[in-house]
Amino acid sequence: MRRRAALLPIGLAGFGLALAGCTTGFSYISRNYVALTPQVVTIGCKEPYEVYDNRQLRRMLIVSNALREYAGCNLSEVRIDPDPAASRVKRFRTAARAYLDETVREDCRITGETVFDPQKSEFAYACDAPIEKRGTVVPRLPGRHPGLNQQ
Repeated sequence: MRRRAALLPIGLAGFGLALAGCTTGFSYISRNYVALTPQVVTIGCKEPYEVYDNRQLRRMLIVSNALREYAGCNLSEVRIDPDPAASRVKRFRTAARAYLDETVREDCRITGETVFDPQKSEFAYACDAPIEKRGTVVPRLPGRHPGLNQQ
């Protein structure tokens, strides 16, 4: 009995550490992206990704659809990707690059990536131009709004 009692606190401590890792990502995302309006960039076979761009930090959060990350591209067509996880890195990087290009920042380059979970990745980027002051009007993607149907 003593042995089990001694192991219980260690198990709970490990469980607590695991939970702390999850909340750190949530806390970080909330602190840096919750106040930002998402934009939608579309790549490949009409795959939309929401982009939360924190221009002052020069970081963007790319968010994908859970169904797409499970089944892959072409959900509305006959073909489904055999392994969407294999193309995940390429798709998220393509979305990040497309977003920079479409917001007139072709000179910016992606300098790092943090994967939070299969649906969310953050990309750090660097640009030659100085960081805009808060409130500066910047180019937005034309006519794309998350959650609204285009007609």
